[in-house]
Amino acid sequence: MSRDLIDLLTDLVTIDSVNPSLVPGAAGEAAAAEHVLQWAVTAGLSTQLLDAHPGRPSVVVRGGEAAGGPTLLLCGHLDTVGVGGMTDPFVPRIDGDRLYGRGAYDMKAGLAAALIACRDAARAGIAGEVVVAAVADEEHSSVGVREVLEQVDADAAIVTEPTELTVATAHKGFVWVEIEVLGTAAHGSRPHLGVDAILKTGPILVALADLDEQLRVRRHPRLGPGTLHASLIGGGHEESTIPDRCVLTFERRTLPGETAADVERDVVNLLARCRRADPDLAATHRTTLVREPFDVPDTAPIVAAVTEAATDVLGHRPELTGVSYWADAALIAAAGISTVVFGPSGDGAHAEVEWVDIDATVACARTLTSAARRFCR
Repeated sequence: MSRDLIDLLTDLVTIDSVNPSLVPGAAGEAAAAEHVLQWAVTAGLSTQLLDAHPGRPSVVVRGGEAAGGPTLLLCGHLDTVGVGGMTDPFVPRIDGDRLYGRGAYDMKAGLAAALIACRDAARAGIAGEVVVAAVADEEHSSVGVREVLEQVDADAAIVTEPTELTVATAHKGFVWVEIEVLGTAAHGSRPHLGVDAILKTGPILVALADLDEQLRVRRHPRLGPGTLHASLIGGGHEESTIPDRCVLTFERRTLPGETAADVERDVVNLLARCRRADPDLAATHRTTLVREPFDVPDTAPIVAAVTEAATDVLGHRPELTGVSYWADAALIAAAGISTVVFGPSGDGAHAEVEWVDIDATVACARTLTSAARRFCR
C-alpha cells in the first residue's frame, strides 16, 4: 500500500489544480480529474465523470460488490488555493517523513488515501460499496460535491480533510454579512454640508465587537464559542471629500444549532440599537454567503467504525474532536448522510510552505480501508 499511495499522492501534487474561481485563469481540476479517472480504471474500479460545470469536473469512483451491503462515501477535493510566493509548488519534495507541495496537506493526501482504501476494500470482497467522490471547487462554492450528491446515495460518509488522525465530529459554519452606511458627500472645508459615512460606521464596529464578546458565553464542547470578525471595510473617494458611502463586511462563525436566521436577527437588533443612538444613521445590510455548521452524534455507527478502525491501526484510541475549518461535510450531512471527518497530519494549508506527514497518510489509508470493511459488510 505505502508505495502505491505515495506514488499516487506525488502524481496528484504534480498536477496544477488551482481553483480558477479563486485565481482567474488558473488551471482548474480537469487534469487532476483525468488522472484520478485513469488511475481508477487501471485499478479495476468503475468510474463516472461529472461535468455539469464546464472545465470543473468531479469524478465518482466505485468499488465493491454492491450486493446488498451498505454504501460508504469517501469525499476529497481536487482543487487547491493559489500558490502565492511558493517555490516550485508543483514539484513534490520528500524530506524525511514529510512530502512538500501545494495541495499535499489540503487535501490530496486525504484524497489519495481514499482512493487506495476504495481499491483495497473492493479487493477484500466487501458486500457493500465504497464510493470515492473526487470533487471540484471545495475551496470556493462546492459545486462539485453538490453535483455528486445528485448522483450518489450513501449510508454514511467520511470526508478525508486533514484532522491529524483524530475523528472529527463537528465543525463550525459561517455567514458573511455586508453592511452599507450612506452619508452625504461634501468638500472637506464645508463639513456642515456633508454626512461622514465612515464615521457613522464607527458605532457599528463597536457594536459588532460587543456582540463578539457576547458570543463567547455559549461554547460547543469540541468547537468552543461562535465568533465574529470584521473582514473588509471601504469607503470614501479622496482626502478632501467627506465620504458618502462606507461598506463593512463581517464574518460570523456559527456553531451547530445556530442558523443564518439567528445571525440575521442579531444584525437587525444591532442596527436597531445603533439607530436609537443615532436616528440619522442610514444603514442597510445583506447576507452574501451562508455555510452551515456540521455535527454528528458520537453514537452514530460511522463514528464507531472509524474510531475502532483507527484504534487498530494506530494502537491507541483516537480523540473525538472538532475542526476549525469548514468542509464539504456540512453539505453531505445536510443531505441526510451521517458523516465524520478523518485525515492525515501535516501543516501549511493555504500557506507558502505546505507539507503532509507520509506515515500519517499511510495510517489514514489503512484506517479508511479498515473502516470500509467494517461498515460495508
